[in-house]
Amino acid sequence: MNTTPEHLLVVDDDADIRDLLSRYLQENGYRVTAVADGRGMRAALAAGDPDLIVLDVMLPGEDGISLCRSVRARSQVPIIMLTARGDETDRIVGLEVGADDYVPKPFSPRELLARVKSVLRRSKALPPNLRRVELRWFRFAGWLLDAVTRNLTAPDGVVVPLGATEFKLLRTLLDHPGQVLTRDQLIELMLSRDADPFDRALDVQVSRLRQRLREDAREPSIIKTVRGQGYVLAAVVENAPP
Repeated sequence: MNTTPEHLLVVDDDADIRDLLSRYLQENGYRVTAVADGRGMRAALAAGDPDLIVLDVMLPGEDGISLCRSVRARSQVPIIMLTARGDETDRIVGLEVGADDYVPKPFSPRELLARVKSVLRRSKALPPNLRRVELRWFRFAGWLLDAVTRNLTAPDGVVVPLGATEFKLLRTLLDHPGQVLTRDQLIELMLSRDADPFDRALDVQVSRLRQRLREDAREPSIIKTVRGQGYVLAAVVENAPP
């Protein structure tokens, strides 16, 4: 039985919060690394992959949203965002760039601990065939997606802009070509938590992505609807650089 404690990376410029969370999370069985900014975060990530990141939005220099986006381009490590702002728009932006949960300040350490346990539990709950493979290049039906820069290039060489949710939807489908994904699975894979604001909009996002891919809305050939089940990426996917 593996008794190695799970490793949490706490990124917050407030020394009191770092110390409080470090002590509390360690007392509850976790190994904790605490840093003050993006530079410290990148150094910690270079030293080893944590099991979860607790990331403050309001950081000096590069903010938490940018750091979350950067991490998510190459890793699916769970991320919980901390913020002093309670605006719903900020919360949704955090979720759209790949955060798994969003905790407004002030918060109790006990609440954060519950969120940490919940996010770690969910991250392990997806079956292996639904876990993301960390690749950069995706070729499909003449299209090319660079998962790091998020550039989608059409067969005629035109770069097509993608919104954050469109990118996450396409990336999720590309990770599972030929596999029918239910609506619940797509939402879980894209957002992990608090998917309700996007649940009703999933079909709209699929429609928009089909438009980006120049699909015939009546007879799409790349992203197909499987009636009563969900959606499937019907194209062959190759993982190779241009």
